[in-house]
Amino acid sequence: MNFLMRTTATAALALAVGMVSVPLRAQSLEDALASAYKSNPEILAQRAALRAVDEQVPRALSQWRPTVQITGNAGPARDYNYTTTTRFGSNGDSDRATTETQRTRQQQAATLQVTQPLYRGGRSEAELNRAESNVKASRAQLSATEQRVLLDAATAYINLARELAVLDLNVNNVQVLQRQLDAARDRFQVGEITRTDVSQAEARLAQAQATRTGSEGNVNSARATYTRVVGEEAGRLAVPKVPGNLPGSAGEARDLALSANPTVTQARYAFESAGHDVSLIEGEKLPTVNLQADAIHSNEPAGNRGVRRETVDLLVAVTVPIYQQGLTDARVREAKQTKGQRRTQIDVSQRQVVDDANRAWQQLTTARAQIESFQAQIRANEIALEGVSQEARVGSRTVLDVLNAEQELLNSRVSLVQAQRDQVLAAFQLLSATGRLTARDMGLKVELYDPAAYLESTRDRWSGTKIPGEE
Repeated sequence: MNFLMRTTATAALALAVGMVSVPLRAQSLEDALASAYKSNPEILAQRAALRAVDEQVPRALSQWRPTVQITGNAGPARDYNYTTTTRFGSNGDSDRATTETQRTRQQQAATLQVTQPLYRGGRSEAELNRAESNVKASRAQLSATEQRVLLDAATAYINLARELAVLDLNVNNVQVLQRQLDAARDRFQVGEITRTDVSQAEARLAQAQATRTGSEGNVNSARATYTRVVGEEAGRLAVPKVPGNLPGSAGEARDLALSANPTVTQARYAFESAGHDVSLIEGEKLPTVNLQADAIHSNEPAGNRGVRRETVDLLVAVTVPIYQQGLTDARVREAKQTKGQRRTQIDVSQRQVVDDANRAWQQLTTARAQIESFQAQIRANEIALEGVSQEARVGSRTVLDVLNAEQELLNSRVSLVQAQRDQVLAAFQLLSATGRLTARDMGLKVELYDPAAYLESTRDRWSGTKIPGEE
């Protein structure tokens, strides 16, 4: 029995119960994954976060580049002159008089200063290495986000397909029980069965109608989840199939999870970045050497001609830290502790992805076995229902026996739908655990996002604040 039973009838039923109208073309699981890849806000936000981290690389490269600044000043200056005159009288007495004069002049000065770092205690190299490790970690985070979103989209699609199939079964069951009730009433009128048999058929029909109503609610809820994750309303769904490129064994799945899962990759680069952070802080304890050039131009009036001075200085400035209040040492110890934490987080992520791979493999294996069992159960229940129905016509079976046989057949069909859903979902979970649930690996018909493109365009920029897409 197919996972989506009688898709044409299901589409007609969707219209009947007031669901969203659907297009004629069946919407495949690959279509849903492609839509989520292009429009899901989680992926778009993580791409923007990666581009922000990319800017750490040109920031680190700027530590090798010179800084240039101009300082200028202009304004009035006043010169004060004091003249003291002494006069002597005939009797030998003296008389002193002081005269004050002032002169206002305009002075101007400008200084051009260029500073080129020569050595920063290894901090420039450490900062660049840390930035590049952060970029790689952020790319792994983007891959993890992409796989999580695609898994959510696949789950939403598969769950909606299951709910539609179950709804189709429940609607069909209501129709069957309605015919069963009509036949029971006819037989009651001619005295073949009792009123008890009719009541049993009525009760079973009411139960089926309640189940169908609950199934309709499950479909609407699954549709809402689908719209949220995929970014568009669900159409007429195609039968979801088990994806290819699955590991051949549990051991292969574990090996792939350890080597390709982006969560492990991110943890490794985070550990690498923490190591560079230690080197960066330790560099603050080492000397720094800068080459500094100053060009000074000043203009001061002096008398009727003025004085113009131009000076050029070329200096090598060396700064040697002696004691920094113990602050730098404390920061180094803190960074080393963080590095140890990041190392432990690698083990945490490895254990988690191995557990995910093992669990997905076991669920896939279990679902495959259950599908075979439920298919055999359906065949047996179909034969049993046919036999019970024939025996009921000759009076050797009751209406309740027929109702129970129909319920067992329905239950086995619903169980098969659930097992088929579990099989497809476990396959996608296994791809996610092994790092293969990406748009590239799945061959989705989308324009793939290049996580390295932005860094390539901004790595060697020396100036400018405009970013792509900014007006």
